[in-house]
Amino acid sequence: MTSPRDHDLVLFGATGFVGRLTAFHLAEHAPADVRIALAGRNRAKLEAVRAELGSAAAQWPVLVLDATDADAVADLASATRVVVTTVGPYEKYGKPLVAACAAAGTHYCDLTGEVLFHRDTIDTQQDVAAASGAKIVPSCGFDSVPSDLAVMVLAEAVREAGEGELGETLLHVRSLRGGVSGGTIDSMRQQAIIAGSDPAKRRAVGDPHGLSPARSEEPPSRNKPSAAPKNVLEKVARNVPARLDPVTGRWVAPFFMASYNTRVVRRSNALTNWSYGRDFRYDEVMDTGKGPRGAVMAGVTTAALAGLFTGMSFGPTRTLLDKVLPEPGEGPSEESMAKGRFVMEVVTTTTTGAEFRATVSADYDPGYSGTAVMLGQAGLSLAQDDLPAGGGVLTPSTALGRHLVRRLEEFGFTFSTRRVS
Repeated sequence: MTSPRDHDLVLFGATGFVGRLTAFHLAEHAPADVRIALAGRNRAKLEAVRAELGSAAAQWPVLVLDATDADAVADLASATRVVVTTVGPYEKYGKPLVAACAAAGTHYCDLTGEVLFHRDTIDTQQDVAAASGAKIVPSCGFDSVPSDLAVMVLAEAVREAGEGELGETLLHVRSLRGGVSGGTIDSMRQQAIIAGSDPAKRRAVGDPHGLSPARSEEPPSRNKPSAAPKNVLEKVARNVPARLDPVTGRWVAPFFMASYNTRVVRRSNALTNWSYGRDFRYDEVMDTGKGPRGAVMAGVTTAALAGLFTGMSFGPTRTLLDKVLPEPGEGPSEESMAKGRFVMEVVTTTTTGAEFRATVSADYDPGYSGTAVMLGQAGLSLAQDDLPAGGGVLTPSTALGRHLVRRLEEFGFTFSTRRVS
């Protein structure tokens, strides 16, 4: 990106709920010399958002365009160094923009949690972005920054201790308070519709290594140990989604974001020449508590997730779900977001037999205010930090790494590691 650009960073989708939160974060925290513009379809709404942002954003340009207008998004991409986009579902609205950024050598980050969009971006834009130098960084919100960075810092700690590589690795969601955005629900809905009508895409959605650049070289998935189970109880525990953790004595259920996050983390491992290890196996679960109450919550959580994903795949049940699930652009109150927080702990047994843990936490609503911080700081990192050379379709850890960790720590995120045994 040697030619002059009109802007350093363009926030596309600034009038949506998370887009607006991201705009507020940038207005309050972006350095004054970073040239920011707001983009979207409706000039009046964009100007209204800008007016709410205060004096810091008073001179920010407003750019009006439609995400599906290939010529308009090409002009946008060529006019800025970085694009930060919240406009989803990305499978429906994101392809022209990411293609334009890859071609123009413009860095890009988004909030996608859509396997199909991410896979298509890899297949169609990896070579283009590598040639232009564009860093294309999907999934820079709660999908999948905490997971991706937590495993990265864990692997660093293991290497520094000289304890080999990561083996069986499991992320536990220890605490989670906050909502799921209407945009996330809409992305899930669109992906379910597409996968339900196309067998090939249905297989892609179900492939645990679906984002890997080297599918044939991946180890077995789903955190399954290579050794045979020692007894019937262990065999059952390995195959029942809701189960009792023998170490903590707490019940766990599948984490609703695990199917996507795990793919991103595995991609990071492959992109860094298997720096986490060739035997790295990774999964994510949610703690639901101890005793009978924990067991009931684990069962309810598992059933609810199964019902949600199944229901979205069929027209009649999808119509019913649409009546109760949040719409795109909707979000919680300021008071509700202020109560948000999350704590995630990643536990690994290394190839030398040592046990290490990494924890990431923040006192933000993970899907809203926390995502706005993560996305905003990812965009500023792309615009300002001295990142490794080279472009391509990357992940938060492989593109931004410790730069993003440092930035998030400045806003109250914590990343810590410790050796257990």
